Amino acid sequence: MDGKRDEEMNGMMLNCQEERKQLTGVGGIENGETENPDEEGGREMWSKQIEFMLSCIGFAVGLGNIWRFPYLCYKNGGGAFLIPYFICLLFGGVPIFILEVGLGQYMKHGGLGAWRLVPLFQGIGVAAAIVVFYLNLYYIIILAWDLYYLGMSFTSVLPWSHCNNTWNTPRCTVFTEVVEPCFDNSNNSLGISNSTLTGCGHLNTTVFNETVGNFTATRNHVDPVIEFWENKILHISDGIDKPGGIVWELAVCLLIVWIVCYFCIWRGVKWTGKVVYFTAVFPYIILSILLVRGVTLDGAADGIVYYLNPVFTRLLDAQVWIDGGTQVFFSYAIALGAMISLGSYNRFHNNFVRDCCIIAGINSCTSIYGGIAIFSVLGFMAKQQGVPIDEVAESGPGLAFIAYPKAVTQMPLSVFWAILFFVMIFLLGLDSQFVGVEAFITTIMDVFPSIRNKTQRAVVVAIYCAISFLIGLSMVTEGGMYVFQLMDYYSASGFVLLWICLFEAVAIAWVFKCSRFYDCIEMMVGYRMGPFLSICWTFLTPLVTMGILLFSIVSFQPLTYNRTYHYPPWAQAVGILMAVVSMLSIPLFMAIKLFTTPGSLLQRWRTLTTPILRQFQIPVCWKEHNEYKWSIEKKS
Repeated sequence: MDGKRDEEMNGMMLNCQEERKQLTGVGGIENGETENPDEEGGREMWSKQIEFMLSCIGFAVGLGNIWRFPYLCYKNGGGAFLIPYFICLLFGGVPIFILEVGLGQYMKHGGLGAWRLVPLFQGIGVAAAIVVFYLNLYYIIILAWDLYYLGMSFTSVLPWSHCNNTWNTPRCTVFTEVVEPCFDNSNNSLGISNSTLTGCGHLNTTVFNETVGNFTATRNHVDPVIEFWENKILHISDGIDKPGGIVWELAVCLLIVWIVCYFCIWRGVKWTGKVVYFTAVFPYIILSILLVRGVTLDGAADGIVYYLNPVFTRLLDAQVWIDGGTQVFFSYAIALGAMISLGSYNRFHNNFVRDCCIIAGINSCTSIYGGIAIFSVLGFMAKQQGVPIDEVAESGPGLAFIAYPKAVTQMPLSVFWAILFFVMIFLLGLDSQFVGVEAFITTIMDVFPSIRNKTQRAVVVAIYCAISFLIGLSMVTEGGMYVFQLMDYYSASGFVLLWICLFEAVAIAWVFKCSRFYDCIEMMVGYRMGPFLSICWTFLTPLVTMGILLFSIVSFQPLTYNRTYHYPPWAQAVGILMAVVSMLSIPLFMAIKLFTTPGSLLQRWRTLTTPILRQFQIPVCWKEHNEYKWSIEKKS
């Protein structure tokens, strides 16, 4: 019965565009109506469409493209990793990306209000708002670390290049270029002089136990770049249950970053659209400079070959496919409500499908491009130290704040390259941060539309930034690194994002129906798309997200720090609770809606799956047939 009904619906939709052309000159608005979709509700619009694209690129292209993708690529078979990556991208990431942007543009609401299209699933917007709130709290800590590094780079000698600092310990040892053999044959002793090891040592590893003459070398030597990171930047304590005091230098850096973030978005998207011209474009200039410098270093070719050399046997490992899928969903910044919010500021008839395809191409190419820049330097570093590349390759903060700074100390003009690198990291993270904040603010503005004027908006943004700064102080204490990692591991984890993406696909494809969403897209872009996205949203995307989600849950491992510190059970419970709060908000919201809506169960279902729309959002062909029902949104 349902199949026959769907066939009838699809037949009606084939002539939807033609009927609209006959009945109206503007999509969805009958003759005599004057409603302008681009002026509805006084909502701001992007001044130019390029501003929308740069904002999406700025948010999606972030630190993960530089420090996570290259590491996963080399770890999972080099060039062979691109096969699962692009398969998951094609059938999972891009379809959801297009869905979210299209939903925002059609509904003219942020991540919460947009789900009035399927009111039963408005819990998706709640879940996304919670996750992006978490993300905004801890992501900015990375920028505070980076700003501290940047400030410390303005010196004649980089402070992490030597052991003559107040924060260094007697264990501090500078590992320099390897001289083979590592033993001095003239006196049969290790070449240790003034806490400098010439040979055998490398980053994050110390010389082996060996007694030669009167020297006993143990595994207790620490590179100065690690001591700078742990003792100077973090002042790291022994555990999360020992928070210690606030590291005031980091607190000041955090305050500065929040102030910069505030002034990037305080006046609305028209102002933000101007900011992204710099924050989204300039990092590419710096990355290109670093790439040119990297490929000219000795050993760069070895690093690039190691990065991209395909090992096809790794494709038999399920973890490779899981890593490919999770990287796609991370790097496209979906399931956070941000893309819905950015799309909501588009003009109603903007061709967002074209824009999304361009943005997707730039995003993925940036990951590969950035990997070449990073691994060329790591190849140089490995050759300098005489160790395999996998022993210097890092991901995440380990790359940005340990491996790359260490490599910079071995280059001529090290101060210049350090400053350039940290400026790039700051700008890459900054637009990801302030667009994330904009996504949350958009949700607030949609819930309380009366505070949309610029003065009230500026106050709301200031209050939000101040509250977030105060909460963030917990991550710039001596135990703050443990809090940061706990939030990063659980609050916006892969299984949370996959859970949200799964419900998004189900809501649009199975409840609202792809044929109806195609009508909405057709009304906006002026043509009807082929069946590919419909097939993805209905079958492939749910299968991809569900498969990766289940495997992630089955292979879940409790959080540890530096592979040595095990978080206490209460901390693990807090982390899991952060994830569960956002995940359960979707089914909980559904249950509350079903329980509180009057009528029989079937009547409740019909009510809660009936879209709440405005006149300009209703395709004419829906009005000509009785198959579809909708309710008109009350103007606030």
